[in-house]
Amino acid sequence: MSRQTYRPEGIADDFATGGPAEATGDGGDASTGAPSSASPKAPNLGWRGTLRWTWRQLTSMRVALMLLMLLAVAAVPGSILPQRPQDPAAVVEYLGEHPTAGEWLDRFGFFDVYGSPWFSAIYLLLLVSLVGCIVPRTIAHGKALRARPPRTPARFERFPAHRHVTTSASPDQVGDAVAQHLRGRLRWLPAFRVETGQEPARAARGNLPARPAARTVAAERGYLRESGNLLFHLALVGLVVSVAVGQLMHYRGQAIITEGRGFANAVVDYDTFESGAWFQPESLVPFSMTLDSFTSEFATDSVAFAQSRDFTAAVTVTEPDGTTSEDTIKVNHPLEIDGAKIYLQGNGYAPEVTVNDAAGEVAFSGRVPFLPEDQVYTSRGVIKVPDVSGGQEQIGLVGYFLPTAVIDEDGTARSVFPLPEDPLLVLEVYRGDLGLDDGVPQNVYRLDTANLTESVDDDGERVRLLLEPGDTVDLPDGLGTVSLGEDVPRYVALDLRHDPSLAWVLSFALLALAGLTGSLFLPRRRVWVRAWSTDGVTHVEVAGLARGDDAGLDAEVDRTVGAVPGLDDAPESSAEEPPERGTED
Repeated sequence: MSRQTYRPEGIADDFATGGPAEATGDGGDASTGAPSSASPKAPNLGWRGTLRWTWRQLTSMRVALMLLMLLAVAAVPGSILPQRPQDPAAVVEYLGEHPTAGEWLDRFGFFDVYGSPWFSAIYLLLLVSLVGCIVPRTIAHGKALRARPPRTPARFERFPAHRHVTTSASPDQVGDAVAQHLRGRLRWLPAFRVETGQEPARAARGNLPARPAARTVAAERGYLRESGNLLFHLALVGLVVSVAVGQLMHYRGQAIITEGRGFANAVVDYDTFESGAWFQPESLVPFSMTLDSFTSEFATDSVAFAQSRDFTAAVTVTEPDGTTSEDTIKVNHPLEIDGAKIYLQGNGYAPEVTVNDAAGEVAFSGRVPFLPEDQVYTSRGVIKVPDVSGGQEQIGLVGYFLPTAVIDEDGTARSVFPLPEDPLLVLEVYRGDLGLDDGVPQNVYRLDTANLTESVDDDGERVRLLLEPGDTVDLPDGLGTVSLGEDVPRYVALDLRHDPSLAWVLSFALLALAGLTGSLFLPRRRVWVRAWSTDGVTHVEVAGLARGDDAGLDAEVDRTVGAVPGLDDAPESSAEEPPERGTED
């Protein structure tokens, strides 16, 4: 808020009367006042002026808001289109389905939005705009904090809130009591900045009546409103910087591990891994983890049947120095290791499947994770068998694992409970070219059947193989055999995340909230008090002024009046307005 000046009545304003300004009118004749025939010309800014104008536009609040909105709009393609750092296979698939549009989108970086030059340019311009807007305001606010409260104006009746009372206390007593009240009890954080003074007596002049000597108090509060506003903008800059640093230094990896097995904290051991531009693989702490067991609990009552109750992964962590420790990971209770948090992202079953080709050789053997699709863990999985011998066609198996299977009268198999009480594996068989040698990345949980032929029976129906734990059945068309292991291991999907900026982001977010609260709810007010004696009676005037609408201004003035001592002992005064000062005889 700019400091207000109060001009004594009767003194004309040069800019209102057009005094000196008219004498040197722009483009006019000083002697006749007639307008000049020459048309005004815009000044030549030059390169310095152009740079100064550009800088002022960039650091204006409206441009900062425009850049903030532009940044939000620019981030939209990153949530709609597949991004190469997170899912390169989806980008390849999109380019194959949209060759023309995909090529142009790839040229402009729409498949890596957050790492593109244009997104970074908007981000940096927003940062520069915020800093350039905050710095001069901070300097101006620092000067305002050291400035004195505004001087006491001559006429209080001009203000929206003013009072006049009489008291038996002296003007000095009134000034001291009111000043103490306005400062408040907390000396280290005063409610008002207060300055007391003396006004000398003044004879009548113009529209101003005579004024006896008076004690004055000038107070101002609300500087924390601007401080909160600056704090909000500074915290916003901190948020922008923190998020940028976090994106540059973060890393995240996902791994699926089964019971009795583990993984090492290395990039090559994760199923998927993404990181920022400043991430170095050598910075990973070389610990390892083993999944000892996984337990789950589900409701068996009729009200909440098959609803999950608890998931617990018991793990053993081996530190780089060889020391081991046992711990557990639960949902919403991650395990923290060296600044990285490991979350339990999902779980399911990984039956052990063995496929022998037509020559009897083992073409595939291992645990296959099946992904749950419903509440009773009906899980879908894919088995790709490319390594067959003797020029045999490659084999693809796709189907469902049912933890507690029930076969209906029409032959349809389904699961009725998530725990493996009566497990069953249902598979369909395909043969042909799996496309693994084309150099195009594939999703391991999907089977591309474009170049495959499904196996059918004599009636033209798809062949479905049903396997219980320990079973071995023949594949159709003489392709070999498939076996299901006795045990059904569980697997967990772990998500390891490391972002060094999270604590900073939280801190700056809280600071921004505190600053915004202060800038919205702290009032900016000025209060003036004048006390003088006439005929043995002390008259006290109180006036208040607020910046903008302030419903509490009248209450503030009333509280100030209440701090005046000696009101109860004051002689009665019938005057609603203060007497014309200067009438004392």
